[in-house]
Amino acid sequence: MRVTNSMISRNSMTNINNNKINVDILNTQMTTQKKISRPSEDPVIAIRALRLRSNLSELNQYYERNIPDAKSWMEVTEGALENQQKILDDIYKECVTGSTDTYTPENRASILKNLESLRQQVYNEGNADCAGRHVFTGYKTNKQLTFAEDESKTKYEITEKISFEDIEEKRYYSNTVVVPNNPAEVITGVDINDMPQEHIAKRIRLSYEQTEDLSVSDLKYFDQATQSWENLENMQIGGDFVNVITDLSYDDWANDNFEVRPYQAIYFKETGELILGEDVANQLSSQKSELSVTYQKEGFSAGELRPEHYFDCKDITDPDNEIEYTKENQEIKFNISFKQSITVNTQASDVMDSSIGRDVDELATAVKASIAAHDKVEKLKQMQKEAQYSDPASQEALSQWLEAAEKEAVYADDNMQKIFSRGVGKFQQYKDTVTLARTDLGSREQRVLLTEERMANQQSTFEQLKSRNEDMELSDIIIQYTAAYNAYQASLQASSKANGQTLLNYL
Repeated sequence: MRVTNSMISRNSMTNINNNKINVDILNTQMTTQKKISRPSEDPVIAIRALRLRSNLSELNQYYERNIPDAKSWMEVTEGALENQQKILDDIYKECVTGSTDTYTPENRASILKNLESLRQQVYNEGNADCAGRHVFTGYKTNKQLTFAEDESKTKYEITEKISFEDIEEKRYYSNTVVVPNNPAEVITGVDINDMPQEHIAKRIRLSYEQTEDLSVSDLKYFDQATQSWENLENMQIGGDFVNVITDLSYDDWANDNFEVRPYQAIYFKETGELILGEDVANQLSSQKSELSVTYQKEGFSAGELRPEHYFDCKDITDPDNEIEYTKENQEIKFNISFKQSITVNTQASDVMDSSIGRDVDELATAVKASIAAHDKVEKLKQMQKEAQYSDPASQEALSQWLEAAEKEAVYADDNMQKIFSRGVGKFQQYKDTVTLARTDLGSREQRVLLTEERMANQQSTFEQLKSRNEDMELSDIIIQYTAAYNAYQASLQASSKANGQTLLNYL
């Protein structure tokens, strides 16, 4: 085959261009330190790079955003629960102190001051937020647990479920002493029948007081026989139906010496109490029944619980725009790994009982009653020393007043001691609930930390795989580039010599 000069020239140009392309490719690799700059250069590397980048991007989302967010949420919750536990522990200690029968006026004043201070903090920890999202209010992260300020026009219709276990004894007192102010009032004395008296009744207390009027049909119980909710007035006890009363005022009941008949159930809107007759209370307890009370309340004070976080209810402030809330389990889950999620929130209804505030109020009320009763005793003793009451008739009358006041003081101290003794058990349960919640939260935090450690290892592994798939070592590229450049220069020199010779040089 005859090889012509044009053939040599074309082949030389092709070889030079191939070497030049190779030098250009290696030069690009040396500049970017990447194996390819276009998918067409190596489709296998390109496909693998897309897969690795996608996985790494998802992993970074978990490791750099979701896990830190979950940790922050849990840390805020843990801090709030720790503070809540301290508050409950302080109240518990006051209950232990108040449950003794030896305390001075200074002790009572100190207990009352502490309780009033702690009352303001009972639910404040429930308003804790993480980056503007409230951590105890379920899906309603834009709402506080409590009302931030007094809302006199806000109105709710609330349906509250109550267990038979919430039935408890409550002591009421009639004929309390009103200290006379002048000799004319003193001289009347106190008749033996007008001495202070103690009355014990069974009651169920709602979460709110100062509610609106209630109809008989708003009081229901769960009938085990029919497995349905029935009106309480339809409950039969020994052939008789329960007599439900909803239109009696608390003051009228007090004036009637707190009388409640065995088959009666009396609701007082002023105190949010359902007083149960002995037979009604026993029937509900023996059948382990539940009660449901639907009531309306207009006007809430700052620090009171928002009903939507605890009960089925309606915000009926605007009749044309009623908002209905259904109490449900509202777990907020964060995805912290591939196909792995974790619940980050703790719901207030599971850890901050709606009865805590009212229990503290009753403790404080009992202390106030004891202080007031002893103040009456001291004032009457002082009056006995005054000249205007030095005559025998006044002294005899003051002795009767003093006897009545001392009896009221004994009742008040006994009631205080019993309420505080009961408070010891109640607040121990509240503390145990918070402790259990902290334990559960701690176990979830530990899972997040373990997942974070695993995500860190996976991130390092994926980055290594990605680098191994896409990147090149600079030293390797330099060696290859040097060899390619030398080949390119050699091809230029060989071409110049081959193309520089013609047939005439040999003739």
